[in-house]
Amino acid sequence: MSEIDIGRLGYLGLLLAALVIWMFMQQRGRMAQKLQQLAAWGLIFLAVIAAVGLWDDIRHTVSPQQSVFAEAGRIELPRAPDGHYYMTLQINDTPVRFVVDTGASGVVLTRQDAERIGIAAEDLAFHSSARTANGAVETAPVRLGTVTLGRFEDRNLPAFVNGGEMDNSLLGMSYLQRFDRLEISGGTMVLERR
Repeated sequence: MSEIDIGRLGYLGLLLAALVIWMFMQQRGRMAQKLQQLAAWGLIFLAVIAAVGLWDDIRHTVSPQQSVFAEAGRIELPRAPDGHYYMTLQINDTPVRFVVDTGASGVVLTRQDAERIGIAAEDLAFHSSARTANGAVETAPVRLGTVTLGRFEDRNLPAFVNGGEMDNSLLGMSYLQRFDRLEISGGTMVLERR
């Protein structure tokens, strides 16, 4: 648990304590009713804490996911609540979630995703660089053994590992250009490939 989480928990504890004290001060004579109200507020408090703690899991379960129509050679990606499009590819049989970035020329992995797919950190040579909105970053060129999406499989795909901090891996044009059609319409990105 980080210091920020401990601080938030402390704040919520103080808020609950203030609420309990206020409730007892307001209704000094009716102990059974106080306990009943205290139990109700306690359940509400626990429900809010559970919802906040599980929000990422709930959001990913409820939000629409990518759809792969293998026979038609079509992939549909819904726009996420943050306005981006995300695609999950199997790289060396490991699922990796990417932000689809038509402004990026290549595929760029975070260090964590690179390690997950079997690229050892000590094997990375950061001798190239890329320009980003936040300035220049060092990158290490790599090759991805197999990249699979539905029935589509590509081998030996060139990519880079970002030397800086990055929240998500980026799926740029070196992969997207393998599709015959890329269209954004009505909050859905459609990719088609034969």
